[in-house]
Amino acid sequence: MRHGVIPGSRGAVRPLRLLGDPALRAPCAEVTAFDAELALLIEDMYATMYAAHGVGLAANQIGVGLRVFVFDCPDDEDHRHLGHVVNPRRVAADGVTVRGPEGCLSLPGVEAGTARHDEVVIEGVTMTGEPVRIEGTGFFARCLQHECDHLDGGLFIDRLTGLRRRRALRAIRRAPWAPTGGAEAVEP
Repeated sequence: MRHGVIPGSRGAVRPLRLLGDPALRAPCAEVTAFDAELALLIEDMYATMYAAHGVGLAANQIGVGLRVFVFDCPDDEDHRHLGHVVNPRRVAADGVTVRGPEGCLSLPGVEAGTARHDEVVIEGVTMTGEPVRIEGTGFFARCLQHECDHLDGGLFIDRLTGLRRRRALRAIRRAPWAPTGGAEAVEP
């Protein structure tokens, strides 16, 4: 039996920001206060991620412009990786580049084959300021890279080219949540 509190069980589910919301395109600021407010934000992020059936969530996806993300993601061997990173930075992205299916909670229903490195190393700190180093491979590496992109104001569709990009943009325009404002709302 598991001991301790399940992440997110004390958090509130916050509304997700969808494509077209300026919060998704603004680079996030470094966290400087490691306090109860940060701990509550992380709890809310877990609760929101689980409610949306995601494997990762960046703070700007709920409208908070801070460099924080949470994850509960398997790797290719189905090992579960659960945690959070504050002020993450990619220190290595290696291995082969693999094109695999990728979606986003801020673009519901849109998925496209997206190229990502198969190995990545992220360094940052925990909510209490303790250093953390996370090494990911396979699907978990994809998740870590995806969340880091969010914190820089990027989306997975920014990495698409050619037919994959055109198909994704068409799916976005047809989605019931599609942003108004035409292509300007979709393009980075």
